Amino acid sequence: MPLSERQLAAFADKHAVQIPYDTSPRHLAGPGDARHVTHGLAAAGWKAVSDPLSAEIILVSPDLRHRLQFDPQSRTSAWWRLRAEPSGTVPGWYAEFGEHVPAEVLTGLTDALVAQAPAEPTSPLSVLDAAGWLIDGRGIAYSDPPGCKVERLPENGAGTVPWREQVRVAWRFDVRDHPVGIGSRGTHLWHAAFHGHTPEHLVTAFVTALTDPAPLQRGMFDRTATYGVTQKPSPLTPEQTVDAHTTRVKALRAQARTARRQQTNPATAPAHASTAQPAARR
Repeated sequence: MPLSERQLAAFADKHAVQIPYDTSPRHLAGPGDARHVTHGLAAAGWKAVSDPLSAEIILVSPDLRHRLQFDPQSRTSAWWRLRAEPSGTVPGWYAEFGEHVPAEVLTGLTDALVAQAPAEPTSPLSVLDAAGWLIDGRGIAYSDPPGCKVERLPENGAGTVPWREQVRVAWRFDVRDHPVGIGSRGTHLWHAAFHGHTPEHLVTAFVTALTDPAPLQRGMFDRTATYGVTQKPSPLTPEQTVDAHTTRVKALRAQARTARRQQTNPATAPAHASTAQPAARR
């Protein structure tokens, strides 16, 4: 079933009674509302194939190639799993995310997944570098303030490589509650891992959302990290928070409709072009 007005109203009802707090840095902000992810994909035409009475949610893309699983009862540290099946010469790939990944950060990836890939994608580590993260000679990036470590690994997972080398690698994100700093191991909060064949622009979209300096909105009793997180009353009203979600969902729905129309009539433009060229030569 597509995303319904009733489902949007349920989201609005919950957030209308919460006083939003600006919460930063993003990697310590806590999971937030999973519907930021699921509503966006449903609006883009993804279908739920899971048992409606189960806590598990499984969404499948219109072309049946992509599958997102959210399992809040998972016995592993991965609550979110995203899989792409191989298609022709395009290899499949896999990504997973821990319980406390901020939903708004994950939507950076899922929104990019339903959009057209950029012609010239930016390197994820270039985005981290521009955001002021500390990058050592092994290609490992550390957030500032501390808590998040990002590294890319050779596809076989052995060791690290210089981040400027053009090689096929996997990406790993490790987020910890750091009361002291980079040297402290801290308490593990969440992780993200991308298979080596994950399209780079999707990793970049995830990193861009993660490093966005804008705070995330959380309710007073929402789960966040104990140390390192900063909260203060947000200038946004609950209505503005809901309106931003609704506007994004509507934009994704319109984008998906446009893409479907283009796929339905792929030969229209070439047909006109072929008839116009002989006249031009005369």
